[in-house]
Amino acid sequence: MQVYLSGEIHTDWREQIIAACEGLDVSFSAPVTDHAASDDCGVAILGEEPDKFWHDRKGAMVNAIRTRGAIGAADVVVVRFGEQYKQWNAAFDAGYASALGKSLIILQQPEHDHALKEVDAAALAVARAPEEVAQILRYVLEGALPR
Repeated sequence: MQVYLSGEIHTDWREQIIAACEGLDVSFSAPVTDHAASDDCGVAILGEEPDKFWHDRKGAMVNAIRTRGAIGAADVVVVRFGEQYKQWNAAFDAGYASALGKSLIILQQPEHDHALKEVDAAALAVARAPEEVAQILRYVLEGALPR
C-alpha cells in the first residue's frame, strides 16, 4: 500500500505513523518537509524573483509536480492539520486527493472540526492522533483491531 503523508511539517507525526506501521506492507511518501527548501525551490532552480508573490508561486508550482505525482500514486492520503500554522496547502491536497477518488484520512484536533467540516466530509476517517491513523492502516491491511 502506498500512503502519502501531507500537511503540517513542524511536528513528528509522520515519524510516529511510520514507526507504528512497522511490519506492515506500506510505503510512505511526503512533501519536502524542509520549510526553507520548499519555499525557495522555485527561485533556486528557475531564477530569482523580486516580487514575493512570484517567488512563492514558482515554489508552489515546482512543489506541485512532486505533490500531484505522489498523491496520484497513493492508495491512501493522510492529511494533517496542525495547531500552529494554517495549512492551506493541506486543504488543497485533501481536495485533490478526494477529486482523484483516493481514500482520505484527516488528522486534526477537535477544535478544528467546524473550520474543516467540508474537508472532513470528503474523508473516509477523521483521526485525532497519529496512532489512530496507524491503527486504521493496520486494520485495512490485516483486518486486525488494536491490541
